[in-house]
Amino acid sequence: MTRQKIQLKKIENTTARQVTFSKRRKGLFKKAQELSLLCDAEIALIVFSSNGKLFDFTNSRSMEQVLQQYHRQSENLELHQPCLGLQLESRVAMLRKEAEEKTHELRMMNGEELTGLSAEELGKLEEMLKAGQNRVQEIKNKRFFREITALGKKKFRLMEENKKLKLQITGQQMVNMSGEQVQIHEQYQSSMASTNMSSLLGPQYKDDISNTLLKLGLPFPD
Repeated sequence: MTRQKIQLKKIENTTARQVTFSKRRKGLFKKAQELSLLCDAEIALIVFSSNGKLFDFTNSRSMEQVLQQYHRQSENLELHQPCLGLQLESRVAMLRKEAEEKTHELRMMNGEELTGLSAEELGKLEEMLKAGQNRVQEIKNKRFFREITALGKKKFRLMEENKKLKLQITGQQMVNMSGEQVQIHEQYQSSMASTNMSSLLGPQYKDDISNTLLKLGLPFPD
């Protein structure tokens, strides 16, 4: 059987409430004592019953000593909190001032708010603008150089690929020409052989050879 969850609410019966208070108080003090022993912590507990009776627990020192330490710690926190607040306000004010100064400098670089500047301040502003322009020009030149180098490498790679394609096309043409030359040579040899045979065998055989060549679509020998 599973345990039913006990609903936490005020115990209306006075006797039962006092019994529960006594048991829970003893359990609370026991847990506090275990915590102090296990973790070497200084613990002080103050409990008032519904009747106003005081119950307290301390593990090492007296309750007054623990309370005095607590008050000192509270006073130190109260003293440090205004200091932290002032530091934050000072930091925020300094950051706000820096932001305003940077914004003013940007406006002056854009040619705005120059009316109240002296000749010396205008000269310094001009030098700042020239220095910034030189830095921009330097970065731009470096970027152009990188792009030109990349284009040169790409051009060289395309030229190499073009050479390979030309060599492949030339080799294929040579193969085709060699095949045609072999075919012409074979036709010539066949024609010469037919001519020699016809001269040896006479006009009748020559007519037969001519008919054969005509059927095969080969040229007639002279």
